[in-house]
Amino acid sequence: MTVPSPAIVQGLPIREYLLVGLISLTLTFLLTGPVRLLAFKIGAVAVPRTRDVHTQPIPRLGGLAMYLGICGGMLLAHQLPLLRRAFDYSLDPIGVLIGGGVIMLIGMLDDRFELDALTKFAGQTMSAGIIVLFGIQWVLVWVPWGGNDTGPSGSLVVLDMNQGGLLTVLLALVLINAMNFIDGLDGLAAGIGVIASLATCTFSFHLLSQTGNDVVNYAPALLSITLAGACLGFLPHNFQPARLFMGDSGSMLIGLTLAAASTSAAGKRLPAEQGPSNTIAVLSPLIVVAAVLFVPLLDLLMAVVRRTRRGLSPFHADKMHLHHRLLEIGHSQRRAVLLIYLWAAVLAFGAVSLSLFDGLVVVWGMAIGLLVALLVSAIPRLRSR
Repeated sequence: MTVPSPAIVQGLPIREYLLVGLISLTLTFLLTGPVRLLAFKIGAVAVPRTRDVHTQPIPRLGGLAMYLGICGGMLLAHQLPLLRRAFDYSLDPIGVLIGGGVIMLIGMLDDRFELDALTKFAGQTMSAGIIVLFGIQWVLVWVPWGGNDTGPSGSLVVLDMNQGGLLTVLLALVLINAMNFIDGLDGLAAGIGVIASLATCTFSFHLLSQTGNDVVNYAPALLSITLAGACLGFLPHNFQPARLFMGDSGSMLIGLTLAAASTSAAGKRLPAEQGPSNTIAVLSPLIVVAAVLFVPLLDLLMAVVRRTRRGLSPFHADKMHLHHRLLEIGHSQRRAVLLIYLWAAVLAFGAVSLSLFDGLVVVWGMAIGLLVALLVSAIPRLRSR
């Protein structure tokens, strides 16, 4: 009789993960009410501005409830025999709790006192640096070029600590600011957070299955399922008409946690075989990172280009984001949010499916999904014509 390695457990702990996600969801949902009262008491209220969609003052401090929900889910996971191994073999969850706590506090200060862009950027960089110090960083990156002419195509790039840390910080800054940019309609950032974290969680379960349930891969699934629960628990309070905004404390927390989960899932992954047939599967973590946040990243790029062409700062606010354009062509707030959900879901789960199913079938499915999303998005414009 052979004794299994302490780093290998039998059977995917799906029920344990679902329980952790449910606890994060419930805690966030229940704590949002008290946090709303706290926001009113300390004056963390969003007064309507020219570029805003809402017309009445609404409190914003939802990131605090979301962070407490994540902490509750992590605490439960630490008490469960199987999921505790994620803490025994990795510091990733602790790094996210500390780094997420720092960026949440910075966001709370901004929700109350409107910090300047440079101060927020310094806080974002510090939070990203914290998760790197706890070991969340890219070590291996697979690129589809190089290799021998007679051997397998592609090559595996090994990064040193400085290179991996810098890449992780850059990824975190991009995702933090992308989520911050897209937080312009009720329920938009929370819904994108749910879709992105569930897609990353699905891929993490796939990694667990592929590696024989190696607990080294427990951390990314834990990070993404607790984030999904927190975003889903906050969404009923935030969907149009919103009773509470997540504020920068919530949007920046989502971006940092997604960056940590994606890096934890993909940064240390070794390909089973270094051959052309596995290129798409090996690249799927990077595809997931790009796909799950395609809308906010595109929004970020368009906003920066638009503002710099006008001679303005990239951080200068305006009312020409993608969600504003959807409202302009005739969609209601709820329909615009649901449309962006559709775009994000097709891209996110399509990218994950590339590593699970036949590539040609997935590509056709994604093409049909994108076509449907495009037609639905253009309905008001077609009607007007």
